[in-house]
Amino acid sequence: MIRVALLSKWHVHAVDYAREASENPNISISKVWDEDVERGQVWAKELEVPFDDQLERVLSDPEIDGVIVTSPTNLHKEIIMAAANHGKHIYTEKVLSFSRKDDEEIFSSLENAGVKFMISLPRLTSRFYLYAQKVIDDGVLGTVNMIRCRVAHNGAVPNEDHPNGWLPERFFDKNQCGGGTLIDLGAHPIYLANRLAGKPTAVSGRLHSLMGRGVDDHSVATVEYESGILAVLEASFVSTGSPFQLEIYGTDGTLMVEGNETRIKSSTHGMNEWTYPDLPTAIHSPLQQWVDDILHQEKPTIKKEDAFQLTAVNEAAALSHKHEKRITNK
Repeated sequence: MIRVALLSKWHVHAVDYAREASENPNISISKVWDEDVERGQVWAKELEVPFDDQLERVLSDPEIDGVIVTSPTNLHKEIIMAAANHGKHIYTEKVLSFSRKDDEEIFSSLENAGVKFMISLPRLTSRFYLYAQKVIDDGVLGTVNMIRCRVAHNGAVPNEDHPNGWLPERFFDKNQCGGGTLIDLGAHPIYLANRLAGKPTAVSGRLHSLMGRGVDDHSVATVEYESGILAVLEASFVSTGSPFQLEIYGTDGTLMVEGNETRIKSSTHGMNEWTYPDLPTAIHSPLQQWVDDILHQEKPTIKKEDAFQLTAVNEAAALSHKHEKRITNK
């Protein structure tokens, strides 16, 4: 049994991870900490576990084996390194940090502590991703040269029930979040493209704000890869009815994912017309992979490199927008 402490209910996915943890027979939620004491106390009461307002005391508790981190992103480095130094296994919400330098320091502390680490990049376990990866690896599309991926919702769009949009106000706090839609929703297109295309070498970013909330609410990053693939990655908080989209273009074919639908054409594999393939079964979720690594030493499919390159592209995109130039990853 893995006894975990939940560290902050700041992120909107905190409740989702708590639910998944409570439903996992190998996890016991033992304690809650939150930088917002009132919020943490309410959450702990809902979960029927103790609340502790002292992070150091939580991390020093020998009855705690691991932590689930859903704090403001600007606290990730401090919290994760402290947890590692206390020998706690770590599961964290994306993104890991705001810079490659901070990522490297975090990874060094994890390695020195010998603890298990997982970052939540859930679409790397999805059926459509597994199919897309196999299609690329098997050469079904020929030489892949372009990828487009879009994740969007209308969380910043005012409506009758939510005059400022349904996203929490804290998601527009640049100090806590490090940015807006690109660093949040844009993480999914970025880590998917990174996995499918390889090592990113250069980034051009445009981070725009329609609602004037202090962070970007619709953005695009154009990413160049060592493989020669060019990716156009889009994110938005101001799009209603915009489905998830992943498009992969090659010399011999095209793969398109829109919402729950996947279709493919290939001139070399007997699919001259749009074909709707059977997709493979999804693999274990990031949280389950973390559990399997801790209990059974089963190596996760989501790697530290996925977290690092996600940070690298986000950092470069922000710099590109700020300086109005293409940023190379050296």
